[in-house]
Amino acid sequence: MRRFLPTFTALTASAVLLAGCVGEPKPDAEELAAETALPAEQLTVLGDADPVASAVATSRALFSTSPLVVTAPADDPAAQAAAASAAVALGAPLLLTSPGSDSADPSVEEELTRLDATTVLRIGDPDAANADSDSDSDSGNRTVLDADPADLIDMLPGSPRAIEVPEPAAALAAVAGLTAEDTDVLTLVGSASADGTSADAAGEEAGDLPDMDRGEPQGDGMLLAIDEPASLAGVATARAAGVAVSLVPADRPNPQASSELITALSEASPAAVLALGPAFGAEPSLDWKVRSAMSGVQLPAGGQLLFPDHMFVALYGTPDSPVLGVLGEQGLPETLERARDTAAPYAALSDRTVVPMLEIITTVAAGDAGPDGDYSNEISIDTLRPWVEAAGDAGMYVVLDLQPGRTDFLTQAKLYQPLLELPHVGLALDPEWRLKPDGRHLVTIGSVGAAEVNSVVTWLADLTAEKALPQKLLVLHQFQLRMISDRAAVDTSRDELAILIHVDGQGSQPAKQETWRVLHQGAPEGVTWGWKNFYDEDLPPLTPQQTMSQVEPTPELVTYQ
Repeated sequence: MRRFLPTFTALTASAVLLAGCVGEPKPDAEELAAETALPAEQLTVLGDADPVASAVATSRALFSTSPLVVTAPADDPAAQAAAASAAVALGAPLLLTSPGSDSADPSVEEELTRLDATTVLRIGDPDAANADSDSDSDSGNRTVLDADPADLIDMLPGSPRAIEVPEPAAALAAVAGLTAEDTDVLTLVGSASADGTSADAAGEEAGDLPDMDRGEPQGDGMLLAIDEPASLAGVATARAAGVAVSLVPADRPNPQASSELITALSEASPAAVLALGPAFGAEPSLDWKVRSAMSGVQLPAGGQLLFPDHMFVALYGTPDSPVLGVLGEQGLPETLERARDTAAPYAALSDRTVVPMLEIITTVAAGDAGPDGDYSNEISIDTLRPWVEAAGDAGMYVVLDLQPGRTDFLTQAKLYQPLLELPHVGLALDPEWRLKPDGRHLVTIGSVGAAEVNSVVTWLADLTAEKALPQKLLVLHQFQLRMISDRAAVDTSRDELAILIHVDGQGSQPAKQETWRVLHQGAPEGVTWGWKNFYDEDLPPLTPQQTMSQVEPTPELVTYQ
């Protein structure tokens, strides 16, 4: 039903927020125009849980002025679907009114005033509020047009049709794809207006909407919206402003999790990104995650997150050094082929994407002090780079393993920053080879404290964030509890890193399983796990099938040495 409210100049605090002086627009009225704009910041988080506040925040972020505004009740999905259609078609923001209230929401009235709104197209039940009072209000002279969803067929420009959608979630997806040229009206199946007619307004003369020029389309912006019906008003406002919209699952609000979204952000290269929905408000390090996704760089097998979608199978060792592991038993091309062949059987055994990996011993524990006195031989970046780059080109991940001797892990990690700035390269700390100031390799088993580990965590996570890199893997090797003396204090809070404890025990399978069980006890929350298969030292070595069936929980990384 459409009706025009009578003209009045005074409202009570309990008056409907949209009421004001009304009447047909004058034929010679000044031409109306909306003005749109993008936030100055690259990322704006619109994290309000209240849909009324969320709609206001989106309007405030994208519209400077809009003489025409569309509204709908926050508890009426059918009215919202139709109102969203109208907002996009008219180039106007969509605001929501609080359900079951007979008083104005101050934030909505404030937004209407900020927008210099002179006309409000109100979709839904106009009788939810009472405009019969005589108290003062600062809403000014404002024309309010009440309409049922079906009335929009006559009111909107062009020749709109009623388009049925089965549910609010489908309406959200439809609105996200609307353009200025789309004037069809979305209706929910089963709603009173789904047939495109209004029983209350049948035969009633249609009123006219004022002509309003659309604001400049903000094609340099992108709205990431949580894929739930509460996002609909914000999505409609974004599309009315010409801002592209991508929907993001509520249970995975990290844009790095979607290959498609990474591609979309990279190709659009938006000057401003708006993140709409309470899940974004609770997402840590969202600024880095958006910048990383905008880079377009993806990890082997896609995306920018290592887990839970991937499993890694690695060859361990040092180039051209057969005694240090299988990685060095053949040349570079043969190593890549062997890595693929080693990982291949796991593809049929896991529901994750299996990715081959090279774990390269980058600083090698030494029996003598060497020129720098640290009992560790550092392999040059020039020697390692061909291996690292070839693995990346072959779709493999690389981990640089540190055996630091008498120096510390952070000092050695910083030596390899140029390689760690590559998106497919992570880091491993091997405490077995971390000596005390008077220690010697193979005399005692080394160890490290959480403080030193955390210094690496902070540095590597900061580097990842600064360079807008995908998430990095940080491996902590361990086969005895004392190797990481206060392991519970290891910082696992940085989303830039996936921290994995790699259980390196060798020998009989019962002994390895016991080590696996013990090391799981008291482990820091949020870590993932790696298992090592030794070709010669294990009694007997496990097949891929046995590794996946006998090692519980199933490891995220299986390494071969």
